[in-house]
Amino acid sequence: MSGTTEIQERLFAALPYSLPLINALPFGSALLTQFGFLQILYAPLVPLIQIYRIPFLPIIIFFTLILAVVRNENIPRFIRFNTMQAIILNILLILLLFILSIFNLSPNPQGPQVLNLLEKTLFNTIFLGALACCIYSIVQTARGVYAEIPAISEAVNGQVR
Repeated sequence: MSGTTEIQERLFAALPYSLPLINALPFGSALLTQFGFLQILYAPLVPLIQIYRIPFLPIIIFFTLILAVVRNENIPRFIRFNTMQAIILNILLILLLFILSIFNLSPNPQGPQVLNLLEKTLFNTIFLGALACCIYSIVQTARGVYAEIPAISEAVNGQVR
């Protein structure tokens, strides 16, 4: 499908991937501390990260994207597909946070709690996986190609008509 989308469509289709990038940030705090050069990847997102901390804004953004973009058939399918894929990635990250909190694990421990090697490995793996999915999707979107992520893209195709 390369070349069938306009540059403006590609830009709008890539923007929603900033949400899972922001939600993956807590998982990568140890990695970003150790390897400062990785923080360059997040430099363009700093203003969005600050805005995203406003109470209830993430849920408002979620419903706005679902109702105004994904369900709006007047918007090109390419944008709706990528928006839904970014939302699903975001939901997966949030679910992982909830599951880890059940086991009293947090990527951002408060107080004297120190992450052991297994916890750091788990959080780094989640962060790098989310980062890889988002970067791959953004690059494919910039090329005008649908980013096919196994299982996630299948779910997206079921949601986007």
